[in-house]
Parts: sequence; C-alpha cells; structure tokens
Amino acid sequence: MVYFFGALGGLLFGYDTGVISGAILFITEDLGLTPFLEGLVVSSLLLGAAVGAGSAGPLSDRLGRRNLIIMAAVTFTVGAIGAALAPNVGVLVLFRVVLGIAVGAAALIVPLYLSEIAPTEIRGAISSLNQLMIVTGILVAYAVNALLADAGAWRWMLGLAFIPSVVLLIGMYFMPETPRWLVSRGRDDDARDVLRRNRDEEAVEQEIRDIKEVEREEEGGLQELFSSWVRPALIVAIGLAVFQQIIGINTIIYYAPTTLTNVGYGAAAAIYANLGIGVLNVLFTFVAIRLVDRVGRKPLLLAGLVGMVASLTVLGLSTMLLSQPSSPTDVVAIITLVCLAGFIVSFAATWGPTVWVMLPEVLPLRIRGTAMGVAIFLHWIANFIVAQTFPQLSASIGPGITFLGYAVIGVLAFVFVQTLVTETKGRSLEQIESDLREKASFASG
Repeated sequence: MVYFFGALGGLLFGYDTGVISGAILFITEDLGLTPFLEGLVVSSLLLGAAVGAGSAGPLSDRLGRRNLIIMAAVTFTVGAIGAALAPNVGVLVLFRVVLGIAVGAAALIVPLYLSEIAPTEIRGAISSLNQLMIVTGILVAYAVNALLADAGAWRWMLGLAFIPSVVLLIGMYFMPETPRWLVSRGRDDDARDVLRRNRDEEAVEQEIRDIKEVEREEEGGLQELFSSWVRPALIVAIGLAVFQQIIGINTIIYYAPTTLTNVGYGAAAAIYANLGIGVLNVLFTFVAIRLVDRVGRKPLLLAGLVGMVASLTVLGLSTMLLSQPSSPTDVVAIITLVCLAGFIVSFAATWGPTVWVMLPEVLPLRIRGTAMGVAIFLHWIANFIVAQTFPQLSASIGPGITFLGYAVIGVLAFVFVQTLVTETKGRSLEQIESDLREKASFASG
C-alpha cells in the first residue's frame, strides 16, 4: 500500500499530460481557440511543471517527502476541477498551470519517496512503479478520450482526474514519511518504525547507522549543491533528465496521431493506433521493472538508445525517401507505425523507468530534493522546447530531417551514458554517496 499510494502521483502525472491530446480537439472548437491559444492551452501545463519541479525540491527537504505528496494531491484536485469548469480560455490556462505545478512536484517527489523508502535489493523495481503509473495514466487518458470523443465531452476528460487525486490525498494521509528524511530531522525512532515494516531488526539498525554516518559528513544547502564532490552527480542527474526529453519521446506522446494522419491514416485510425502505442508503453514498462534490478541501470540505458536511434533513423530515412507522389502510401504508413512502436518499446523498457530510478540514487541525501529540483526543472524546460519546436521543425525542414536530428541526439546520449554514468544496481544509497565522496577525495588528492 505504501508503494501503491507513493506511486499514484505518477498516474496523475501521466493522465494530465496525456489527456490534452484528445481534449484539445474539442476545446478548440468549443472555445474558438486560435493556433496560438491552442498551443498555450497545451504548453501551459509544461511551464507550470517546471515551476513545480523547481520549488518542490527545497520544499521536500524542508517539509518532508510525504507532506509534499499530500500538497501535490490537493493541487491536482483543485486544478482538475478548475479546468473542467473553466468558462473561458484564460481560466482554463490558469488551471492548466496549477495542474502543471502538481505534475512537476509529482515528477520530483514520487521517485524520491519510493527510492528512499524501498529496500536496496528491490529499489529499482519499486522506483520503476512511478514510470508504470505514468504510462498507465497516459493510457487511461487515451482510453477516456476515445470513450468520450463522440460526445466531445472535454470537460469530463479533464475533470475525471479528480477521482485519483482524491484517492491519493486520502491514501497518503495514512502513509509514513521516508526514514532518510526522518533521520535528517533527528527523528531516529520514527525512522526505525518505518524500516521495521519490511526489514528485520539487524537490517534496521545497520541502515540507521549508514544513514547517520552519511548525514554527519554533509553540510546541506546550496553551498553543498555546488561543491566539487557533488558536481559529477549533479551533471549525471541533469544529463539523464534532459536527454530523456530531447531524444524525442514527446514527439510520440503528443504528436503520434498527427504524424500518422500525415502519412495517410484517417483520424479514427490514428486515434486507435495511438491507443495501441499507449498499450505497448505500459506493457514494456513491466519489462523494465523485471530487468532493472537484474541487468542493471546502465546496460538498459545503452540498449534503449540503440533501439530508439535505429527506429528514428529508419523513420527519418523512410519519410524522406518514400514520401513521394509515386511511392505507395500504405508502405510509408506501415513503416511509420512500426517505427513509432519500436521507439516507444525501446523507451518504455529502458529510459522511461530507469531515469526516474537513477535520479534519486545518484544524488546525496541532504540535498537530494533540491538537486532533483534542478534536474527536473530542466527536464520540463526540455519537454516544453520539444513540444513547441517539433511542429515548426517538421513544417520548415521536413519530418524526415527532424527525426534524423533526434537520432543524432540519441547518439550523443549514448556517449554521455557510456562515459559519465556509473552503475547503481545492488548498492545502498549510502554506499553510492560514500563512493562519490571517495572519488572526489582521490581526484583532489
């Protein structure tokens, strides 16, 4: 129950980012949106998410992980109701920003909460529940869009997020705080009570000692955030968070129906194909949960990049070479769908969950929330840039060259992971932090 409610914020994250792809068709017609306002309705959530992620980090270090999830649940509830009842586009944008603040906070605090409360040996699988909930939320949004499309009921599409947000609010009220945050506030006995839920007494005392040993070595605050020993971990965290977006995942999440209609699919066929892509996204997230604590984080990241780069390269070349008047439309359509599916499979089984697993793993305890706030703030800025530039790039230089550009970014991500990312599988958060300090001491010595 702790892991379920801890990860439920991810479902709201996924639902609120995915539902707009269908709802915007009817919002535009109902409220008479211009292209600029249409883009503003979609992207306002992303800007709110950047604000939420940037502020949630320091707040989580100060107020606690559990309390911040409760605050995010309240914000999700207010945002869902407000967006559903919005009388005009200005109010709708306002509440989309409110929802974005909750989404950004959830993107930071949910993986942090799960990572800090899970036992070392299953930490990867437990932390992956966040991504499973995200893709489940996206799939639920696609299904709701399909069910309500005939009625054009965009207010219900947006408002139904109210239900899981209330469940999250009630559930987290009964959930514990993470033991690492409790120890950082001198509440050792409370931390022991939490650890006893899934560890024996010897393991509890050992973990308390490890946490306190790391705690004594830290200064905390912004001074430590920018210290030389933290810098390598911060670079890795920022790199993973940003590359996860700029390799092009949201060209699929936001624009797959558009891409499919451009190569000959009808609107209904594109919507159902997009629903199929959402199903693949969920199914292959289970593959990642199965493998992340067995194969390891770094091999998954590298293997995923191979699949994504291959899919983008074939998609880009086929779009450029086969999208001619003399080319059979059905061939291009089939290749496009296969490549989109190949990309989403590669991402869902690797980069989707693994990045959220690694962000809290690689960062030190005292500044973990603040440092994650920096990384996830930049994650959402990258998301916003991709969402805003993809249509313009496709129109100006063509979708083929655009997809090849994302493939090049994938190659750069491969080099980044190969050279800078170290494996964290099977190591406690305290061991990872101690190794980071030792490497810094060795380098300075």
